[in-house]
Amino acid sequence: MTADPHAALPARPVDPARFTDESTYRATRLPVELASTLLPDAYAAPEFFAVERERVFATGWVAVGIAADVDRPGACVVAEVAGRSIIVTRDRNGSLRGFHNVCRHRATRLLGPDAREVGKRGRIRCPYHNWTYDTDGTCLGTPLFEGSDVPAGQEAIFDTSVAKGFDRADYGLLPVAVDTWGPFLFANLAADPEPLATHLGDLPRRFAAYRLDEWVPRRRRTYDVAANYKLVGENFMEYYHLPWVHPELNQVSKVADHHRWQGPGRYMGMCTTPVSRNTEAGGWDGLRPLSSLGGQDADSGRFAWLFPSTALVVLPNHAFVLLNQPVAANRTIETAVLLTHPECLGDPEAEQGLDQLEKFWDLVNRQDLHIVEEVQRGIENPAYRGGRMCFRFEEPVHRFQNMVIDRMVGIDRVPGGDEDPMTPMFPEPA
Repeated sequence: MTADPHAALPARPVDPARFTDESTYRATRLPVELASTLLPDAYAAPEFFAVERERVFATGWVAVGIAADVDRPGACVVAEVAGRSIIVTRDRNGSLRGFHNVCRHRATRLLGPDAREVGKRGRIRCPYHNWTYDTDGTCLGTPLFEGSDVPAGQEAIFDTSVAKGFDRADYGLLPVAVDTWGPFLFANLAADPEPLATHLGDLPRRFAAYRLDEWVPRRRRTYDVAANYKLVGENFMEYYHLPWVHPELNQVSKVADHHRWQGPGRYMGMCTTPVSRNTEAGGWDGLRPLSSLGGQDADSGRFAWLFPSTALVVLPNHAFVLLNQPVAANRTIETAVLLTHPECLGDPEAEQGLDQLEKFWDLVNRQDLHIVEEVQRGIENPAYRGGRMCFRFEEPVHRFQNMVIDRMVGIDRVPGGDEDPMTPMFPEPA
């Protein structure tokens, strides 16, 4: 009897214990010229996603926002890391602070996801029982324990001075480690986090001439992506797909001009040089370049994926950032931010250039997101068991997948980089 080729394929069996077992990843651990991709469950199984949130996102540094959004005391960003809501703000002295978005009384979420200021008079108030916190996390007032804006004439009702075993000094907000580099806010949920500098490796040195901490966000868009965040990242890291997915980008970002650009650190880096001029379809031009750049920096595009989930593109005249928040195994919320260097702030022609750049980046990004959603649909087919790497194009993808594996199996390792700071991705044939 001939099997029906259209019959439903059986689902792949899912054993969560496999996901923390080194032997599961044997084929991906091989050198890139021999390696196969991560197992499909890494992109499609809710069970993998649950383990990954705890082992990848809850144990290390994650970019959660733009540093310019917390440029003064009381300004805040509310972000989600590994399913936990956190608040990043600056205290009254201007120091950066991070807290779990949880009241110490009955665990109410203190601020909504769209909050940009902590609250009136720079205080964080619980909407449930009005417990109140300062921006350094100190508990200022606890109604029904100690007076906190108790209505006049009702003090006696709220007098609970007989409460035993309670000291509000013990009930400050739960802290989260936070730091900044360049345009980014970072958070780390670990109890004893490593320095952010260890995570970034030599990336700050590579970008030193750009003075990225001075760049300003000018345009933002949000995309709801029906795909795993790793597919978004892996697409960003390779140029194998450029001629077929990005006909417009391919005209201004020539495949032959690409180099790997990565040293030690938890990132994947690439470079295009020289920067190509615009075509009728658009391109990188539109704003004047930063005047202080010299040498190769003045004529290159730098592309870095910051592990685990953030893209950074820096050109001489602008930067483009993708902050990717994993929501489910097959869903990612992506925030795109277009930034300019400080010399553009007083340029009367900058708005027109920003319009052109925003349109071009939106086109490129939508092309990418369409194709990664198609990959997601394919990877959920039980017939697919994984594929071979293309060594010439996919070394950064291999590097990234092995970083994920390290975290999944409990290895704390900062990968090394190429000996050559600019390794051609497409060397001339011998």
